Amino acid sequence: MIISDELPWPLGRKVLRSSALFTCALISVMASVPQRDLAQMRSPALPVRIPPRRSFQIHYGPGGVNTSLPRPPYLPWNRWWWTRMFDAGFKWVRIGQYEDSSDQISWDWVERKRGHYAVSPKVDEYVDSLVNNGTNIELQLLYGNPMYTAPAGTLPSSIIPSPATVHNPDMSLYSIFWPPVTPAQINAFISYTKWMVNHFRGRIHYYSLWNEEDGSYWNPKANPEEYGRLLKAFVPAVHQTDPAAQVLFGGVASVETVFVRRALDACQCASEIDVFAYHTYPGGYARNIPPESVDYGAFGSNSPLKLREMIRSYPGVRRNVQFWDDEYNSLPTLPAGSDESVQAKYVPRMMVYNWASGIPTFIWELINDTSTDEGDGFGIIHGMLFKSSDFEPRPVLESVQNTNAIFSDTRFDPSIRISISGRANIQREANAPFFAYGFRSRNGKAIVSYWMGSHSWPHGAFVSYYTTLKIENTGIERPALINVLSGTVSPLNWKNGTNDTLDKLPVLDSVLVIADQSYFDWAVLPEAPSSLRAHLSGSSVALTWEVHGTGRTGILVELRHGYSGTWRRIATLPAGATEFTDSKPSGLNFYRIRALNEKGESACSNIVDIKSR
Repeated sequence: MIISDELPWPLGRKVLRSSALFTCALISVMASVPQRDLAQMRSPALPVRIPPRRSFQIHYGPGGVNTSLPRPPYLPWNRWWWTRMFDAGFKWVRIGQYEDSSDQISWDWVERKRGHYAVSPKVDEYVDSLVNNGTNIELQLLYGNPMYTAPAGTLPSSIIPSPATVHNPDMSLYSIFWPPVTPAQINAFISYTKWMVNHFRGRIHYYSLWNEEDGSYWNPKANPEEYGRLLKAFVPAVHQTDPAAQVLFGGVASVETVFVRRALDACQCASEIDVFAYHTYPGGYARNIPPESVDYGAFGSNSPLKLREMIRSYPGVRRNVQFWDDEYNSLPTLPAGSDESVQAKYVPRMMVYNWASGIPTFIWELINDTSTDEGDGFGIIHGMLFKSSDFEPRPVLESVQNTNAIFSDTRFDPSIRISISGRANIQREANAPFFAYGFRSRNGKAIVSYWMGSHSWPHGAFVSYYTTLKIENTGIERPALINVLSGTVSPLNWKNGTNDTLDKLPVLDSVLVIADQSYFDWAVLPEAPSSLRAHLSGSSVALTWEVHGTGRTGILVELRHGYSGTWRRIATLPAGATEFTDSKPSGLNFYRIRALNEKGESACSNIVDIKSR
């Protein structure tokens, strides 16, 4: 249950009472409890830190991520970044863009000669890796193709895909951002659509049309009627090619309602749309603004809430229509008033805020393609700058991993009642709303999340508040305090004489969670190996890889013969092994590596292929 006020809140900074307060660190709620008492309070099952959940351990979750497909030299598959998606528990992955340009599954890559469609075997490996490691894929089908959509009087009969440095707005003669608008152009795009849906049938189940079609990715300017006419052809093409597939409208760059309504009017296909997707960058890229403000001022008179209300009330829209926020991030490199500590707080806040409405949040993006226009600005993992930080995670990756672990396989539960002592005073003092939500897991366990929707400032500065929290109808018997930002887990005691009230709880500008000490009931699996490489030496194939984290008891080597073969285990090695030689390979072979422990197996490493005589 949310107990924040529904009134707009000012977005100005909180005035700190002294410079000493500005630098104060978080004081643990258990700081005054002797260590021996802490040990007695801690259940044997209670971890010190939030244990991770891997993507394949999750049925549904709050966390998605946008990622380009591997593309050397800036995004080589054999560096440690791809498998972090699965270790961090991302259930949703959105592909189709190489940042603001086209990727290897975009129209200009798939159809390079008129009527000839193909994706490279590597693309199939990438998609198979996503599927086999437990993610749900949203594939964007986009953009234009110069053989059909260029405004030139003479059109080429073959093309070379656009380089990564091309991005919107680009109105050059053969730009990919000229959309299909004539009947012939639309038919050509639909042929590409049908081929893609058929090719990935059974592996990809969600298809979205275009990216930010209400912005500068649609030349010469956004046109809702043109988009609606393309959508009218796109929706039945997807559903008829794969009846199990679902169609997304969007995602739209703006949350204003006019474009969407006009596009739906032109499409006359509202009843056949499964998901509406939109993007939320509160206040634009270059401002540090609390994520929750998307619904109380960041977009002026518009908001995601109003957009969803309009769509639900549009004639013919399905009652069970889904909504996705399939692009959000807080830019950590803003010139004015933000840093990576702010990003690490804001992204989980947005994820939980959206999840209370049943909306997954897709982060833009996993890793930046540093050959494109965004440099290393957005990624939750650093891109390649030829520095020591290359492929290293930003702090937000850990806080998102914690969020996925705690909130996956939960749903908002309005029957959980939450009340806070002195709420009005805290909100007035912090100049920000207080948010609290109750969720319940698939097996009936309750969690309560809460935080201040404050404007966060660099270096993690925030004045902690303390309050009394009453949570009813949770079934929590032995409470624990979970800090999503730091990952720490601490036992709590109910206030004397109660079984639903917690006293002297900290209130922060990052997400805190109350759960039973038995909440952490999932198997803790090792991290996936990465950086697998293969080298042919005579009649043998030498494999090398990197291992990560702790808790491994062994390494598995798996082999597949040819493109249509079945994966089988060919070796079980000690936990510290980082190399293996396959001495009798023949033909085309594929290899991958897993780690294992007594609970199970990790996600798979990248795949390597090598052909021997």
